[in-house]
Amino acid sequence: MYRAILVLVLLGCLNACSGESDKLDVPPASDNALQPEGFAWWSRAAIDAYARFSVWRGERSGYIVMLARDGVPLYSKAVGWQDIEKRLPLTVDTQVNIASMTKPIAAVAAMILIERGMLGLDDRVSSYIPEFADLRVAVSEEPGEGGGWESKPAEKVMRIRHLLMFSSGIGPGLDTSSALVNHWNEHSIYKQASGDLDARVVRLAQLPLLEEPGTRWRYGYSADVLAVVVERVSGQSIAEFFEENIFQPLGMKDTRYPLPETDLSNVATIYTQNSEGDLVLANEWVRDWTPGGGGLLSTVGDYMRFALMLYNGGEYQGERILLRSTVEEMIRLHVPAGVLADGDVEGIGWGLGMAVVADEEASITPDRTGDYWWSGYYGTTFVVSPSTGLVAVAISQNEPSEFSGLPTGIYIIQGIAYAGM
Repeated sequence: MYRAILVLVLLGCLNACSGESDKLDVPPASDNALQPEGFAWWSRAAIDAYARFSVWRGERSGYIVMLARDGVPLYSKAVGWQDIEKRLPLTVDTQVNIASMTKPIAAVAAMILIERGMLGLDDRVSSYIPEFADLRVAVSEEPGEGGGWESKPAEKVMRIRHLLMFSSGIGPGLDTSSALVNHWNEHSIYKQASGDLDARVVRLAQLPLLEEPGTRWRYGYSADVLAVVVERVSGQSIAEFFEENIFQPLGMKDTRYPLPETDLSNVATIYTQNSEGDLVLANEWVRDWTPGGGGLLSTVGDYMRFALMLYNGGEYQGERILLRSTVEEMIRLHVPAGVLADGDVEGIGWGLGMAVVADEEASITPDRTGDYWWSGYYGTTFVVSPSTGLVAVAISQNEPSEFSGLPTGIYIIQGIAYAGM
């Protein structure tokens, strides 16, 4: 009965949705890009209908979506609320916290320095952060009798490529059943009481690595350590380097860190679910420092510019950020398997700074082999699909909790986009 009602409601919403795009002012990847065939009407209408139904049910506060095909943005849609209490609607210009979608930007920053000859993939991390010279690796993921962690000197050298591959041995990781992972979580750079990015990262060198560098993919603070390397090599803060070398050239005028002086009037409120499943305000996020692996504010249009730059081989609107060969190296499978394995996810590998689909048949998300993508904690994702020409950015703002359910909405929208091509 419930499924029948759901189908009827969705059909009613679909009938009421025109499939028309909201404001679309993001230029194509290049001025000579040919106008491609658009997304099917039913696909655009279905995205609109699904988003409206999800908001109506109170599952999420809203969604913002932008789709491009063959380098040309063709569709954008904002549905729901920037602030529910104030009845402020989301728009395609609303800024959001993109969380870990900051990580691919940090990877691009490092690759810029590598192209300039200021940094090398096989350089030792300790050449730039000496505190990482005498690293130790935990012998067990459980503490010893005295409560400490038995460890041994690392046999392998941690290199810059390991930070980009997320195979540095740096924690924490996603498996919270491990006592050592929980120990890393207790010393999280986000939980440290004080210090800028540099100071917080240096403290991580005191913790035992979870494994030898280069031996396993692990979600953790590799991108934050990489950002400190970028700062020390360039002589700029990570925020300054991003702005000068990525944001300004790409026209990403609404992408920045939410520092205490930042105007938040156009920033979407982040919600979560209480024990009754109702939307409530989430915890306030950090605003007094600039983590390298998260924390940026951006818009769907700004991130589309970044994604189109990658799709177009490192160039957007005549501004070259990276060489095509560099982008090709970033999206090559450096880690062929085991990415997100702690979450029982299969078919996903890793390049340099982002996920790469290794096997579309094994992947649980709607994608194609060779697609590259990454997501953020609050329900944001982008995907570039070389084989189909799809570039998509889809955004919600919902902090996960035990009552939130899986963030399937973003992937349902992505699947509808693929189907409508």
